[in-house]
Amino acid sequence: MNWNPDIGIPLAIAGALLLLGIAVFGRPRKPDQGRRLEPEAGVRGSGERREPELGRGNPEDGEFRLGDLDALEEDVAFQQDLELPERPQPSQSQDEGFDDGAFSATGIGRRSESAPERIVTLFVAARGDELIDGASIVVAAEKAGLLYGDMGIFHRLPDGKPTHEPVFSVANLVKPGHFDLRHVHDIETPGLTFFMTLPGPVSALDAWETMLPTAQRMAELLDAVVLDEERNALGRQRIAHIRDEMRRFDRAREREAQRFW
Repeated sequence: MNWNPDIGIPLAIAGALLLLGIAVFGRPRKPDQGRRLEPEAGVRGSGERREPELGRGNPEDGEFRLGDLDALEEDVAFQQDLELPERPQPSQSQDEGFDDGAFSATGIGRRSESAPERIVTLFVAARGDELIDGASIVVAAEKAGLLYGDMGIFHRLPDGKPTHEPVFSVANLVKPGHFDLRHVHDIETPGLTFFMTLPGPVSALDAWETMLPTAQRMAELLDAVVLDEERNALGRQRIAHIRDEMRRFDRAREREAQRFW
């Protein structure tokens, strides 16, 4: 058979291209394992949970840093979501002798059973590793205008309306939050929890303007410090921010009420 270049050369080129295509595209690919992206500096990943820490204040607010309270026992009620003190059941009041000197059954400061739309909290914490004794708390509460009542905690009632729900309340920072005044000299706690439930008997802004100076007064009397809900020292910017939040809450309530007229 004679070699015909017009046929043989194109066939040779086609064969070479076929072999090259098999070598390049016919090789099995490794499964894509993806690439791990490192988070940028200062940016928190969406899946990362950062627990609030005591004393991590914002330097721009002029806040100071406090010692970490992680060494406290597990029953200390430092928690992100406030758990309100449990109300003693009527059977407990009869069987275990809860009276006005323990968990008051007089109804002072009793709240309705409906769930609040929002809870605003402050903490008054002892300095360093110190503890606040029960007798000092009782004296400071009386000077600050608080009344001992429902749930075994202290309450600020609306002026001239002693039968209404409290404007705010003050519980023990240590679970379950009660103050058993029968054993007041045995009480020692790292701090107090101030909380107000919204909506309340007064506007949110008025409640805040009542709770803040009371917490500051209690901190002064107990040689303690006021912390915000994230356990940071309460600075001027944070106070202004919460005040604005209370105004917005009140405006939203007013708009909601107007829709029913």
